[in-house]
Amino acid sequence: MSYSYHQGRSTTHSNSPYSQNDPISIQSSNKKPSNTESSSKRGDNLKKQQSLRWQSSSMKNWEHKKFDRQLHVDHMGSTEFGICGWILAGFSIIIIIITMPLSLFFCIKVVQEYERAVIFRLGRLVPGGPKGPGLFIVIPCIDSYKKVDLRVVSFDVPPQEILTKDSVTVAVDAVVYSRISNSTISVTNVEDATRSTKLLAQTTLRNILGTKTLAEILSDRDTISLQMQNMLDEATDPWGVKVERVEVKDVRLPVQLQRAMAAEAEATREARAKVIAAEGEEKASRALSQAASVISQSSAALQLRYLQTLNSISAEKNSTIIFPFPIELFKSFIPKSKDKKEPQIPSALPQKTETSSRTTNLNHQSSSETTTFRDCRKSSLIREESIVRL
Repeated sequence: MSYSYHQGRSTTHSNSPYSQNDPISIQSSNKKPSNTESSSKRGDNLKKQQSLRWQSSSMKNWEHKKFDRQLHVDHMGSTEFGICGWILAGFSIIIIIITMPLSLFFCIKVVQEYERAVIFRLGRLVPGGPKGPGLFIVIPCIDSYKKVDLRVVSFDVPPQEILTKDSVTVAVDAVVYSRISNSTISVTNVEDATRSTKLLAQTTLRNILGTKTLAEILSDRDTISLQMQNMLDEATDPWGVKVERVEVKDVRLPVQLQRAMAAEAEATREARAKVIAAEGEEKASRALSQAASVISQSSAALQLRYLQTLNSISAEKNSTIIFPFPIELFKSFIPKSKDKKEPQIPSALPQKTETSSRTTNLNHQSSSETTTFRDCRKSSLIREESIVRL
């Protein structure tokens, strides 16, 4: 359709019922009715004209809508894709397919079971708390996020030179176990929660040990660890950090103090050893005195003791065996003289006697009740030496 909108309107007006070619209008204009008939016919003509006007206006609106629809169809037909349009559309689809994995890489993030992600959108914290574990979506260039590890971490507190309450300089180090209890607070309230906790642990260790003596530090490590844990946990709670445990590792003393303590400990051990040895000697002396009293009451006990001694000698594979023999049997064979005294004990005998006397002297220092046992032992030794000499 090559005519314009104004031409269509002119065509529509030429076809309207109010045009000059309308027979109703021609008849009404050429005919000359009478006065009585003219009034009634005028009313009829007016009604007809009103109805025709209403019909003409409705037809006009319908034709306008039809014309607008036709213009829209013509416009759509004139804007169909050409070859360049289809090429650009295909190229756009290819770009979308190629860049989709890269878009997913920047939009879809993953956090582990032990991690949480705190998301900021245009600098503001995204409501809903931290994300994770699993997948979550971020908008590139708008959202930023920070991962927080919820596992327990440990760090060493460097050795601290501390002056104790009793003016002794010691070096003490410790180890602290902590974890993140609130990931959002640990990101928004403190820059580096782990580093801040480490620095706070150093100052807390110095403050606590400065109020203790050296003996308390060496003996009450568990109490010091518990006190330090409570103080650290209370101080790090606004940072979203939970202190699980604190352990005191090593207490280093000065070299001179170590030597003095070692000498004191050695003297204490020696004194204790002497006391124990004296108690043992006392118990042995009492047992020996009791044995001597028992042996002195029975001569058979002395013989049993002698047999026990022989058994121990034979066990050592000794070739010399000494048998006691009563010297009274040889008194009848010795000539009696007034000028001569009784035969004396050989010169070899005093050596043996000296040895036995030493033994008896030791026993005499233990207890005075062993005199009878020493006399019996001395007489038996004299008899043995006499038999050997014969």
